[in-house]
Amino acid sequence: KENQIIGYVVPIFREFVTGFSNTEEARVRDTAAYMARRDLFTSGLEMERSEQISRRETMRESAERISLNKRIYEHGEHFKRINEDSLMHAPEFVIKPRSHTVWEKQCVRLHCTVSGWPDPRVVWYKNNVAIDPIGNAGKYKLESRYSVHSLEINRCDFDDTAQYHVSAMNSKGEQSAYASVVVKTLILFHALSVDGPVSEYGINFQTHIVDKFGVSFGREGETMSLGCTVIIYPTLHLYKPEVQWYRDDVLLSPSKWNHMHWSGDRATLTLTHLNKEDEGLYTLRVTTKSGYETYSAYVFVKDADAEVERAPGAPLDVRCLDANKDYIIVTWKQPAVDGGDSILGYFVDRCEVGTTHWIQCNDTPVKFARFPVTGLVEGRSYLFRVRAINKSGMSRPSRVSEPVAAMDPSDRARMRGTSAPWTGQIIVTEEEPAEGVVPGRPLELQVTEATKNYVVLSWNPPGEKGLEGVMYYVEKCVSGTDSWQRVNTEIPVKSPRFALFDLAEGKSYSFRVRCCNSAGVGEPSDPTEAITVGDKLDIPSAPSKVVPTRNTDTSVVVSWVASSEAKELVGYYIEGSIEGSNVWEPCNNKPVKATRFICHGLMTGEKYMFRVRAVNAAGLSQFSPESEAVEVKAAIASPAPPYGITVLECVCDSMVLAWKQPSFIGGADITGYFVDYREVTDGVPGKWHEANIKAISDRAYRVSDLKENRKYQFQVRAANMAGVGIPSLPSNTFLCEEWTIAVPGWLDVLFNRESQQQGYREDVHQGRHRPAEHFFFTYMFVFRVRAQNKAGVGECSDVTEPVPALTKPGTKEIVVDVNDDGIISLNYEFCDLTPDSKFVWSKNYEEITDSSRLTIETKGNKSKAIFNTLEEEDIGIYSCLVTHTDGASSSYNLSEEELKRLLEVSHDHKFPIIPLKSELAVELLEKGKVRFWLQADKISANGKVDYIFNEKKYKMNFDKNTGVIEMIMESLTPADEGTFTFQLQDGKATNQSSLVLIGDVFKALQKESEFQKKEWVRKQGPHFIEYLGYEVTPECCVILKCKVGNVKKETSAHWYKDGREIKSDEHLGFTEGVLKLEIAQKRLPFQMNTNHILCSISKKDAGVYEVVLKDDRGKDTSTLNLTDQGFKDLMNEVFSFIANSSTALKITSTDQGIRLYTFVSYYNDLLQVTWHYKDSAIAFSDRIKSGVVGEQLWLQITEPTEKDMGKYAIEFNDGKGGLRRTVELSGQGETIIISIFESSLLATLIVCLGRARVAGGLPDVVTIQEGKALNLTCNISGDPVPEVTWLKNDREITSDDHCILKFASGKFASFIITGVNTSDSGKYSILVKNKYGTESGDFTVSVFIPDEAGGKKNKSGPNLVVNMYK
Repeated sequence: KENQIIGYVVPIFREFVTGFSNTEEARVRDTAAYMARRDLFTSGLEMERSEQISRRETMRESAERISLNKRIYEHGEHFKRINEDSLMHAPEFVIKPRSHTVWEKQCVRLHCTVSGWPDPRVVWYKNNVAIDPIGNAGKYKLESRYSVHSLEINRCDFDDTAQYHVSAMNSKGEQSAYASVVVKTLILFHALSVDGPVSEYGINFQTHIVDKFGVSFGREGETMSLGCTVIIYPTLHLYKPEVQWYRDDVLLSPSKWNHMHWSGDRATLTLTHLNKEDEGLYTLRVTTKSGYETYSAYVFVKDADAEVERAPGAPLDVRCLDANKDYIIVTWKQPAVDGGDSILGYFVDRCEVGTTHWIQCNDTPVKFARFPVTGLVEGRSYLFRVRAINKSGMSRPSRVSEPVAAMDPSDRARMRGTSAPWTGQIIVTEEEPAEGVVPGRPLELQVTEATKNYVVLSWNPPGEKGLEGVMYYVEKCVSGTDSWQRVNTEIPVKSPRFALFDLAEGKSYSFRVRCCNSAGVGEPSDPTEAITVGDKLDIPSAPSKVVPTRNTDTSVVVSWVASSEAKELVGYYIEGSIEGSNVWEPCNNKPVKATRFICHGLMTGEKYMFRVRAVNAAGLSQFSPESEAVEVKAAIASPAPPYGITVLECVCDSMVLAWKQPSFIGGADITGYFVDYREVTDGVPGKWHEANIKAISDRAYRVSDLKENRKYQFQVRAANMAGVGIPSLPSNTFLCEEWTIAVPGWLDVLFNRESQQQGYREDVHQGRHRPAEHFFFTYMFVFRVRAQNKAGVGECSDVTEPVPALTKPGTKEIVVDVNDDGIISLNYEFCDLTPDSKFVWSKNYEEITDSSRLTIETKGNKSKAIFNTLEEEDIGIYSCLVTHTDGASSSYNLSEEELKRLLEVSHDHKFPIIPLKSELAVELLEKGKVRFWLQADKISANGKVDYIFNEKKYKMNFDKNTGVIEMIMESLTPADEGTFTFQLQDGKATNQSSLVLIGDVFKALQKESEFQKKEWVRKQGPHFIEYLGYEVTPECCVILKCKVGNVKKETSAHWYKDGREIKSDEHLGFTEGVLKLEIAQKRLPFQMNTNHILCSISKKDAGVYEVVLKDDRGKDTSTLNLTDQGFKDLMNEVFSFIANSSTALKITSTDQGIRLYTFVSYYNDLLQVTWHYKDSAIAFSDRIKSGVVGEQLWLQITEPTEKDMGKYAIEFNDGKGGLRRTVELSGQGETIIISIFESSLLATLIVCLGRARVAGGLPDVVTIQEGKALNLTCNISGDPVPEVTWLKNDREITSDDHCILKFASGKFASFIITGVNTSDSGKYSILVKNKYGTESGDFTVSVFIPDEAGGKKNKSGPNLVVNMYK
């Protein structure tokens, strides 16, 4: 690809020193002819054509020359390949092994592909130890075939978690590749530490980070692990909190440099290969649903030992600042260590991704920490590293940068974007390039970066589109001259960005750019303004006012004032030196941007001085002035004031005071207290006087030389090694007078484990305190004492300081143990025994001297109190004290409940029982098999199981891993009725479980077993998953449906009604689906302008429906009985839909009187409705009638009177309580009569306004001969166009082939019977309706059958056609 021809750019004019070729001679002749023609003709067209021919010939010659050079190069490469010495090369990993994470007992395979000549020898290592497949037979398997090498690890366990690497070596060198294998343990239980299952969302988690990592120090190239133990309460196994690691507040992600691991209770971050980039403040953040906890500590990384003495440290943080097609700007940070000599500059190296060959990019070192790398191949990715150099030598290379692709930024953005979804079609659109068009001027040329070593130009391509192969020439001009010099004369650049080198420092230049392609070179761009070559970014000024402050015994806090002049500041480097040594060591190897830093790793007791300098891309500033020396030791402060001053005893000339320790002691122990007092006269306090000159260590003091019956105030100050603190607030005012009652001895009030409280009453108050740094609660106790004499109990003393009920570190609790023989004992262990220490056991705080109840045994640092026979009289508090220690002791409360528990445990140990997770149970399996099973909780591999049925033993299956014991019977017979028992034995532990199957229980199980067996046989062929049923849709459609399964293409379904096949579905094309049969459909009346639908189900649809599935595997049948009650239930459901579709009951007036009506969306002839008047069924008469017209149900009241007023209702009967619609008919009698009269007038008015009418009259009777055709036509009027309905015997009829009903043009209604027969006889009506009213016309059709003679005579008689027009 490097030699691939990607385009040609040829200058317009080119001179050749050598002789002319044939082509060149022809070109010269053509040029001469052109000159002659130009003299004769001045046509611009001819001149342009000649120039084009000249360019083509020149380009062809250039292409031939490049092709010849390519053939020469390939010929040389061929001879190199056939030379054996040139074939030899060091091993190289074409495919490296990758890391794996697997579960226990799984297999993992690591493989790689290695090239090299001679063939390299491959060795696999585990944690740097060679793997021996023979010594670990069956564990490891090594294979090598065709340069592919593999390592297979069988049945991985936790010990296989390690770092593996493969080494390939031949005579030319050695290479290694690394991979990690992590084996995880699969936890199969979900036990909780709290009672019962707990949902995560209902728990308030308490997270505590313990066993923390501290400030850590490492060196480049080393591996470091940071870890903390995370305790989450309550404990939920398998619950994993969100664990995140941050460096300098930046979230870390897993990479080859950072490995993160969570083991269930410990979070670990492993830095595989330390570099200075890894230095910083590391923070562990553990997040649960209840919040988060964090912990932070600093990690310092020092430079690795230099390969050359006094060489500088390696640069750091190498990254890409900008990238383009053939140009990448690399930036880095300067190291803190310069080796003692100033750094002369830096060298930038690049390496193409996929190779290991590093190429130096700059011939001379650059001092600016930014460098443009050119000469890259477009589309390829590169790695970069930087090396620093001083006069002593070269530093180690920095950590390599992330891979960067040399491509146009727009191409990179397009590659990072989301791809469009695949549509099955690839469409490539490309603008047709304009051949032979010279590109225009580049736009917006500017200088983006300028240093004394280089200048970076950038511009935009010309505005024209479609130009082929546009590239650029860059030209420069010294200011003050007009001589432009082309910079890149040999190779034009493709990227709209270019770096210029070798410019004279201090001179001013202008720059311009030309575009070129195969058509030629375009006009130059506008020149830039004059740019003086030199660093535009200055080195920052030095920081100032460095102030160190004591922090801990190994660290110091250093703060300083930021640099006053610092552009693009990278950070600060801090150095420290022991006073007088003049040896400065870096405190940080990665710049920090803050103006405060904690320097760790200092020597305790030494005095250090510090200095700081700033850094940016231009370089390092001068050092700040050195700070004052500070001694490294923990920072302390004077203590806070004491509080709670009280009087314990008072006599005529002295008072005994007591007080409480300060809440803050200043980081050092309290060394003593100072007491001051002052006299208060008439409420006015006097001057303070010192009560003691020498500090007192106790928190009680007797102030003497006071005056009787005078009032005093007191204040106390605490002192530590930092000094004397501020005094406390003045106490209350106390009167100095003799106390006349017995008072408690104040020395005994102060808490002391060995004080005797005889003759006193002791009060205890308990509180609870939760320290921020602990995850447990600490109970705090305070005490007070009251003295007692014959006169009574005295006043209470002041309370003591809170005493924590906290187990001292290293102290263990008394442990109750029950051995295998059921013997109960109390055990106590203490590690820090002295030669004179003894264990003293007590019951209820009295030493045990009687051995009848307990036997004491002591061996080394352990003591045991064994109960001879544990009974109720042993209830009490047992304690064990270790003498000659700092009060080491522990207690155990043996309560009545604990006694019962221990006795039960003792019995279980004497007579152990195998615990069961589940008792003996029975369940049915496939094919009707019967499974008897139970599960033991804990049973060893030596456990035995016997199955006994009616005193006979049988064999069974026993899975000792899960504890499941089972026995499977193919079927149950009457002989199997009885008691089933499983007996278990494991050493001395036994257990058994029984199940009684007799009577109805056994018969039911046997019946179910036989049914399951039949079901299994049925399901081997096509079968019904859901049997035949019906569904009534909201549209009153009745659908029979069933769900079938295990059908295939050859399966057929046959529908039967009352034994007669009505439908057949052949070749079902699904494996599981639904079969449907619609037995009642909604039907539309013949009027096209109606919105209402009729439901056609009737009694003829009643019957027994059956579906049969069958194919070559068998058949299955499902039956649905829709007769009698089944059909009645179906119709009730239909009626319910019809009733719910009814509208509200309304009242209208007619010519005859009043009509009550409602509309339904669907109507069925079997629907039963009842009209009510005042909650009583209406008795119909000639005056009160009801009926149905289309979708309208009506009640007609002719000539209404006042007696007809009241509540009317229509009730739909659906078998479930029905649905009732009501309306109130109210008004005075006269109003009703007037309403009738007005309705007559209104009817006349409506007719005039467009009421629906049947114009003309219909014949009362139509008599027609059988077989003839009947055609009746009448004129319909009304606005809007009325709806037309035909009725026969008061039932609606619809149009079909026999009876054709038409309504044309909104005016003409036709009634045609093609061939009448006797069944057509009857009463017919036409009903027209619009919003203004309804009108009907009636006629009777009579069909007669003539005698044979008469029939022959009239056989050819005319058909009856009646037209009725107005």
